[in-house]
Amino acid sequence: MGRNVRLYWEFNLKDTLQDLKSDYRVYEDLVFGKISEGLLVAASHPLATTGAVLGVGAVGLKRPRRFLYYSAVRLFVSEQVLLSRAEAKVKELQKSVKLLKDTSVKLENEAVAAEGEMIRGRTKLRQAGKQIRSAIQSAYKIERQAAGLKDALKELPRKEASLFRSKVSSLASDVKKERNVLAKEVTKISNYGISI
Repeated sequence: MGRNVRLYWEFNLKDTLQDLKSDYRVYEDLVFGKISEGLLVAASHPLATTGAVLGVGAVGLKRPRRFLYYSAVRLFVSEQVLLSRAEAKVKELQKSVKLLKDTSVKLENEAVAAEGEMIRGRTKLRQAGKQIRSAIQSAYKIERQAAGLKDALKELPRKEASLFRSKVSSLASDVKKERNVLAKEVTKISNYGISI
C-alpha cells in the first residue's frame, strides 16, 4: 500500500509540474507577444511614440512638471500678483530665519548657563570630596585613639575596665562604619571623573 501511495504522489507531482510548465509558457508567450507588438506599433508610428514619451516625461518627472506649472501660472496670473506672492514668501522666510536666530540665541544662553552650573557642581563635588577625605583621616585618628585607649584599659582592674572597654569597642565600630560609608561617597565622586 505504501508503494502505491508513493507512486500516486509522484505521478500527481509530475502532472502538476507539467501543468505549471505549460501555463508558464502560455503566459511567457503572451507577455513577449505584447511587448513585440508594442515595439512594432512604436516603430510604425514614430511621431505618436515621441509625443507619448514626451508627455509621460513632462507629467511623470518632477522638474518638467514644475516648469510646466510655473509657465502656466505666469501665463494666467499678472505680474503684480506674482510679485506679491514672492514678497509674502520672502517675509515668511525672514520670520522663520528670525525665529531660528532667536531660538539659537536662547539655546546658546541655556547651554552657557548649564555649563556654568556643571563647573560649579564639579567644584562643589571636589570640595565635598576633600572634606570627606579629611573626615576619613579623622576617623582613622579616632580608631587609633580607641585602640590606644583599649590598651590603656588593660592596665585597670577587669571589672571596672570591662564597662569602658565595651563602650570603646562600640564607638570604634561605629567610627569604622562611618568611615566605610564616607569611603563609598569618595568612590562615587571619583567615578564621576572628579579627582580629589
